[in-house]
Order: sequence, then structure tokens, then C-alpha cells
Amino acid sequence: MALWRAYQRALAAHPWKVQVLTAGSLMGLGDIISQQLVERRGLQEHQRGRTLTMVSLGCGFVGPVVGGWYKVLDRFIPGTTKVDALKKMLLDQGGFAPCFLGCFLPLVGALNGLSAQDNWAKLQRVGRCPMCCCYLELLPVLEGTSALSLPHSIVSTLQ
Repeated sequence: MALWRAYQRALAAHPWKVQVLTAGSLMGLGDIISQQLVERRGLQEHQRGRTLTMVSLGCGFVGPVVGGWYKVLDRFIPGTTKVDALKKMLLDQGGFAPCFLGCFLPLVGALNGLSAQDNWAKLQRVGRCPMCCCYLELLPVLEGTSALSLPHSIVSTLQ
């Protein structure tokens, strides 16, 4: 609990910095978990550059963009009631998420060496399935990540 309280204090004192570092840390940790537990690469085969890329994306793109969006959302819909939370969620998922993913996925593709044409083709495959927006956090966004860990129904809609 002491660690959590320290995090909360740091977040209150330096919200922007802490949000950016948190996003980078979580994305890096997520990639480590993906490589070690899902892909079973082992420490010798771990792609450190990939993990560093994910940390950089978290600190340089995801943290600032999402943190800024939540500030705008809180100003646009003030309040903490359940109705306010529902309004925020609908605006976030219906408006922001598709725009964010439309920027994030090509950025990741470009960092992984995909051409503009390959990036566009990948986005079009995802865009054919309206329900995919609900499952995009499950998609392997980095090249070489196995789709075998995805539920079969999601994988079949993307093909």
C-alpha cells in the first residue's frame, strides 16, 4: 500500500510526467510478458529493441495523447456520476478510440518497417469488422507476433 500511496502522491504532484512514464512502463512490461509468456522466446531470444520501441511508443505517443484526451474529456463532460462516466465512455470508445487506433497502428507498422501500402492494407482488413474495435487490444500489433493466442472468431474475421 505504501508504494501505491507514493504513486498517487507523485501523480497528484506531476500528473503529466507520471502518466507518460506509466504508459511507457506498462507498454514495455506488456511486451516483455508477450515475448516471454505468449511467444515463449526465452531470455536469450528476447527482442530488446522491440521492448524499447514499445516503451518509446508509450512515453512518446500513447501517454501524451491519451493523457491529453482524458483532460479534454474531463473538461467536456465534468462530473463523476454514473451517467457522466457512461457519457465519457461512449465518447471515448465511439469517437476517440477509432481515431487513436487509426494513428497508432500505422505508427507501429512504420516502426516495424511496413510500407505505406502494407500499412493501409492492414488497416483495411481490421476496418472490415466493426466488432474488431472491441477486440483491438487483443490484436498482435507487432510483426512476428503469433495470432494463435487470439480467439478463433476474431482471427477469422480479420482474414
